[in-house]
Amino acid sequence: MSTFIPDPNAIPDRVPRLEARAVALRFTADRLILRLADGREISAPVAWFPRLAGASEAQRADWRLMGNGVGVHWEDVDEDISVPVLLGLPCE
Repeated sequence: MSTFIPDPNAIPDRVPRLEARAVALRFTADRLILRLADGREISAPVAWFPRLAGASEAQRADWRLMGNGVGVHWEDVDEDISVPVLLGLPCE
């Protein structure tokens, strides 16, 4: 009887497709958390976005996705956030 030992350096058969598109967001006391289409969650300090930091809870809750999720817009506070920029990706 032989025992199969997987190669730790092998490339998986199926690599998940990464998508830099937001599908949802939420706030904590000091962070903005975005859920991406591929299941990842990314966050940034709200302090990075002074308009959001000074916004009311109602203003923060009034957002919409831009460009199929590549960005988020808050009309009341005139704030736009790019998902690729938060991930450190080059702008297209």
